[in-house]
Amino acid sequence: MTGGGFSVSAPPGVEFEAKITPIVIISCIMAATGGLMFGYDVGISGGVTSMDDFLGKFFPGVLRRKQQDKESNYCKYDDQGLQLFTSSLYLAGLIATFFASYTTRRLGRRLTMLIAGVFFIVGVIFNGAAQNLAMLIVGRILLGCGVGFANQAVPLFLSEIAPTRIRGGLNILFQLNVTIGILFANLVNYGTSKIHPWGWRLSLSLAGIPAGLLTLGALFVTDTPNSLIERGRLDEGKAVLKRIRGTDNVEPEFNEIVEASRIAQGVKHPFRNLLQRRNRPQLVIAVLLQIFQQFTGINAIMFYAPVLFNTLGFKNDASLYSAVITGAVNVLSTLVSVYSVDKVGRRVLLLEAGVQMFFSQVVVAVVLGIKVTDKSDNLGSGWAILVVVMICTYVAAFAWSWGPLGWLIPSETFPLETRSAGQSVTVCVNLVFTFLIAQAFLSMLCHLKFAIFIFFSAWVLVMSIFVLFFLPETKNVPIEEMTEKVWKQHWFWKRFMDDDHHRIANGNGNGKHDASV
Repeated sequence: MTGGGFSVSAPPGVEFEAKITPIVIISCIMAATGGLMFGYDVGISGGVTSMDDFLGKFFPGVLRRKQQDKESNYCKYDDQGLQLFTSSLYLAGLIATFFASYTTRRLGRRLTMLIAGVFFIVGVIFNGAAQNLAMLIVGRILLGCGVGFANQAVPLFLSEIAPTRIRGGLNILFQLNVTIGILFANLVNYGTSKIHPWGWRLSLSLAGIPAGLLTLGALFVTDTPNSLIERGRLDEGKAVLKRIRGTDNVEPEFNEIVEASRIAQGVKHPFRNLLQRRNRPQLVIAVLLQIFQQFTGINAIMFYAPVLFNTLGFKNDASLYSAVITGAVNVLSTLVSVYSVDKVGRRVLLLEAGVQMFFSQVVVAVVLGIKVTDKSDNLGSGWAILVVVMICTYVAAFAWSWGPLGWLIPSETFPLETRSAGQSVTVCVNLVFTFLIAQAFLSMLCHLKFAIFIFFSAWVLVMSIFVLFFLPETKNVPIEEMTEKVWKQHWFWKRFMDDDHHRIANGNGNGKHDASV
């Protein structure tokens, strides 16, 4: 099943008339609260799992290990149940994505966001009121369902409602809100860690704020013209288009959306199309970007930042404080991406970040290898500050590169006929690898110790080499011209495009044309 979704660009040399209207700005801010919710869920779990009150209630074995000096510093938190608390959200999100793809297409983006909001609210209630581990996991699973629905609908909503010239920036708004959510979670954890014995309940319950914002937003925003037209409501779609563009002169864009919808509905087997030779470059790049994004190690750092800093010898307050600093760096650096992505291009950001991330992870590994042994965790204030600075350097690089671009590049490279299927595959691969990293990280930390940073830095080297040789620049290229201007010009990928004109000339015979050319 696919999420149904298409955005249109003006024909070459033509720009659709569109003002940046208040309704667009408000709609995008409301929709992007889905990112706020996702970020809060990512950030909150690491802080809560380092709180003694929480561990004492649900994971007493972990608390005993934490309080005993006999246990290796790196293995204090190695517990499959504790990891399941974090990772169950992503597994549920993966399964929910398939249902979300159906509702996005059949019921529209707005209603799918409303469903996500309801899942979030019910999940928050379960988590905040949890009396046992089962309630806790059920709450996380419901939050995961919300993540699956929101991640499917929100990026589509943003790309379809935004005027073409600011689409890149508004798409990154979702990622920016994810980083704000993580920072908000870290600040909440810093405060609630001092409230005994129910501070953790407050941390989990405050997720109700972004959940409520998303639900309210979904009640009041309008659905996208693309979604309305796709479901046959042409007059309503045109009226909405006039309202969001701030002009009556919407005929060219309206006709383009109608035509795009007709072609998209003519594609009966989008997943089968996705596997065809000419679509291989986009599919390979989208899948690898999601895998690489997780193997930068970012989610390991963000999920478990307080736990990680605790392991490195920072005491509870200091570890949460350090997590707040990394969260703030994450937000500010994502703003750099919003500003520079359409100016310097995607490749420059990814390659520069590769160097920065590799260097900072190697430095952290060396410091920890020398200073943190199994039993001794006295880093000393100078070394501790160096570790925090290096982790911030690493987080900053990720936040203006692999964070937003891992989502932006797939969304702009798939041709229309496979774009919805491509979005589903992108989200699914991301959630699978997020789940694997979340489930394995604390065990990896226990077994690899400081070498876990070497493991992730080796992956950063691999992905940077891939970007250097195989990722083409897509800056300022209209989506409909990707095949001609990008894939057919690339030294490696052009070989997959050889059959394109031959297929169009001989293939359909019924007048339907390939939207990717």
